[in-house]
Amino acid sequence: MTEVETLNDVLANEHAALYVYGVLGARTSESGTPDLYAALRASYDVHRARRDELTGLVAADGATPAPAATAYEVPGGLETADGVTGAALALERACAAVYATAVAGTTAERREWAVTALNDAAVRELGFRGTPEMFPGAGEYADR
Repeated sequence: MTEVETLNDVLANEHAALYVYGVLGARTSESGTPDLYAALRASYDVHRARRDELTGLVAADGATPAPAATAYEVPGGLETADGVTGAALALERACAAVYATAVAGTTAERREWAVTALNDAAVRELGFRGTPEMFPGAGEYADR
């Protein structure tokens, strides 16, 4: 897989993350659960910025940026704040896995970008009640 293809895979994941975060935000009350709402909003903003940055990187390489799908699978169990928190945690774990793949599939400044994105996702996981991992995004090392 080329570096541009790797970046396009990450871009496609960012489109999905934005869609799901939009749904999670709509299932959250800013007045009822302000901390959760703020965390979801901050995550949405980070993923939107990453999407925009990736779109520019792919286009700068002369490739066509991956388009957003018309819809994405939405997790169930979003009736409670705990359900929304769990869905956000699962989403960030999935993003971390994609960023870990990007670390392996990129070089130089783009690898640095992917490492930063991976670290950010790992920190956001903690905000959604995740537990620290030695190698976030790399499930094969979860037992270490």
